[in-house]
Amino acid sequence: MELIQEFLHYLNPKVIIETLLSWLGNFAYVGLFVIVFVETGLAFGFFLPGDSLLVVAGLFAAAGKLDLWVMLISLFIAAVLGDAVGYYSGKKVGPAIFKRPKSRFFNPKHLQRAHEFYEKHGGKTIILARFVPIVRTFAPIVAGAAQMRYRDFFIYNVVGGFLWVSSMLFTGYFLGEAVERALGIKLEDHIEKVVVVVVLLSITPIFYEYYKERKARKTEVFIEEEISQEIS
Repeated sequence: MELIQEFLHYLNPKVIIETLLSWLGNFAYVGLFVIVFVETGLAFGFFLPGDSLLVVAGLFAAAGKLDLWVMLISLFIAAVLGDAVGYYSGKKVGPAIFKRPKSRFFNPKHLQRAHEFYEKHGGKTIILARFVPIVRTFAPIVAGAAQMRYRDFFIYNVVGGFLWVSSMLFTGYFLGEAVERALGIKLEDHIEKVVVVVVLLSITPIFYEYYKERKARKTEVFIEEEISQEIS
């Protein structure tokens, strides 16, 4: 239990940024770059903080501890490169996985469905996935495995990466200033609470999609039962 608590402690965005500043000084931006790159581009990085890290980084920028524009440029590049790596890893490994005989988890039809989905909703999927934890990590991998055209993926990747990084950083930056001016409260002294709010907001789409899918399944079952009763 203590090990888990310590692990979660070091995943706290405030702790991460303070540690990077303490250890690396001006090179803390390199550490932030690596974290954003891994979280967006490598499958094992799904557990790393994304939204909350950027919002808290914005708060640190508002407090004068980090440069907002350096982060905007460097982390935008990290996000775009991360998704590009995810795309190519999916393109290289994905088809081989789905060529396996049909099993409980891997079905060749899933890849075809994903391909058709990305052909129809590619832009929307790649851009919106940026704002959903875990999905953000795996969306480019699935896009590559589904053979989405890289020209299309690149455009959506750049747009989504810019919207995600800029919106999160500016939210932290201007929110910190606004709250301090209006209430006289420094959000940097209450970052843990900010992290909780950001995490809850970021996972809301996951629960919403789950609710919609479950509701749709219930509707399908109800219709099927009605049809079977009419036939009988």
